[in-house]
Amino acid sequence: MTEIDRLREQLRAFAEARDWEKFHSPKNLAMALAAEAGELLEVFQWMTEPQSRDLPPDARARASEEIADVLLYLVRLADTLGIDPIDAANRKIVTNAARYPADKARGSSKKYTEL
Repeated sequence: MTEIDRLREQLRAFAEARDWEKFHSPKNLAMALAAEAGELLEVFQWMTEPQSRDLPPDARARASEEIADVLLYLVRLADTLGIDPIDAANRKIVTNAARYPADKARGSSKKYTEL
């Protein structure tokens, strides 16, 4: 069993023990995921680029908490949809490699349609 499998099982058990499955529709989980991603953004709000690369300990701790929340909701959402997030991510990396060939995309922030 992989770490992601263990995490998925822990989340299932956590929700089941609290009778929360009825609240964990894909829509609700996606909304919660977006909210947590927004909370992660708040950690970086008003920072400069250099500040965002060298977080003070309190901001780093907040970022860690919010990253955990985002991951947990993402894993729970993927589980309710029957999607393996690692497999999906691996497929997306292949797609992105084709969309953003290194020789064209290196050093550029342009979207693949503009390369």
